[in-house]
Amino acid sequence: MDLKMFSFFRKKPRTDAPLSLFNTETRRKDIFTARKNREVTMYTCGNTVYDYAHIGNLSSFLMPDILRRVLREHGYEVKHTINFTDFGHLTDDGDAGEDKMMKALKREGKAVTLSAMRDVADVYINAFKEDMDALNMLTPTTYARASDYVREQIALVKTLLDKGYAYETSDGVYFEVSKFPTYGRLGNVDINKIREGARVEANPEKHHPADFALWKKGMLGWDSDWGKGFPGWHIECTAMIFSTLGKQIDIHTGGEDLQHTHHNGEIAQAEAITKKKYVNYWLHTAFITIDNKKFAKSEGNGITLRHLMDKGYTPDTYRYWLLSRHYRTQANFSFEALDGAKQALFRLKRHFFEEYLPKAKERGDVRVVYWNRFMDALNDDLDTPKALAVLWNLIKDTEVPVEDKVATLLRMDSILGIGLSDTPDKARRELGIINVEDIPQDVQELMTKREEARKKKDWDEADRLREELNMKGYSVEDTPEGAKVVKV
Repeated sequence: MDLKMFSFFRKKPRTDAPLSLFNTETRRKDIFTARKNREVTMYTCGNTVYDYAHIGNLSSFLMPDILRRVLREHGYEVKHTINFTDFGHLTDDGDAGEDKMMKALKREGKAVTLSAMRDVADVYINAFKEDMDALNMLTPTTYARASDYVREQIALVKTLLDKGYAYETSDGVYFEVSKFPTYGRLGNVDINKIREGARVEANPEKHHPADFALWKKGMLGWDSDWGKGFPGWHIECTAMIFSTLGKQIDIHTGGEDLQHTHHNGEIAQAEAITKKKYVNYWLHTAFITIDNKKFAKSEGNGITLRHLMDKGYTPDTYRYWLLSRHYRTQANFSFEALDGAKQALFRLKRHFFEEYLPKAKERGDVRVVYWNRFMDALNDDLDTPKALAVLWNLIKDTEVPVEDKVATLLRMDSILGIGLSDTPDKARRELGIINVEDIPQDVQELMTKREEARKKKDWDEADRLREELNMKGYSVEDTPEGAKVVKV
């Protein structure tokens, strides 16, 4: 499909509307202002790559993807880093339990070595990138592996020790939260209540229960001034941000579970070192649940994107379902809900590829009134459900010529990323629409008989033939242009 005929505005849309984002730190919607004139730096906490990402994991990457696309509309160039945790440490900040990467080595029968750990991570990093591509996520500027930045992490730990914010124990190096007065400002964490609630000290050498590991000593890992071991969970992200984006960034995103411990740890480390504000805007995505439980391998509900595709759902369908809820609103996943998204997206693509596109013979105008409403929704803390509602209002508007609908929908899809920019052939394959010459002879004969019954207004026979077609795996839809057959 030649999209160039629809790729620019004849009439200029409004561009001065501000972008407001809900900042977890301020607990309000703040107008976005970049630190630099036309460049935005953004970091997204990625996965521990010990297994395939489940669809709950993947949901947290849609918000930063939409945000990047909206920022692009505002004329910004976005430098974006997504990290991978690809070596072992206890990511729940506890001092007990089994590390995920160690678990993966045992599961796959590999030796407990750094090289084996990296081999396991390679498999799941590649799988994650495939999932991101399938979901039409923009590729980040940098995919950063924590194991590639160990030297930088060690340097940061040393700096924190030199500045008096950390102390060494027999099992590692810890950050002392009481030395950082604003610790816990994300989510209003009260460290005094943490002390009061600590019935048993897991590590009696820690000065405070909330003190967190910067380095964990062990038999495996990298050499440091404090012995062999691994960097702590929080320090890896700070090192990767400093290395790939700078010591101060515009936006940091992640799942809502990360704000209280992980992201407060990041703030404390970074600002103790630089004495400057670390992140201007913190954005967190609410959980996707299933049966009102968090997605987790341990719960036995770790559905992957591959599972959905095996069941006949396209990645576009899952993306559409995610867009239908606001990123800060928890949603309960069910296959019934996904079926609803599948049906809605099917209708949308049928309108676009079967009705509008074939009739659009010349370049259309992007309808500014609809585009501005669409962007108003997204500028209001990325309100994708409202943006989708604007899209459907455009579909229903019979006064808008098909050329203008095509141009406007393509422009909307440059942000939504739900497949309207696909080639017609790919779209028809996903929709199951079959060319007449590809329909089996017996199905063609049934189609002909049904059309004859319709002409005679023998509706009972037409319905019977429709059911017979359904039994053969074909669905028939009657349109003004004639009957359309779809493989189901």
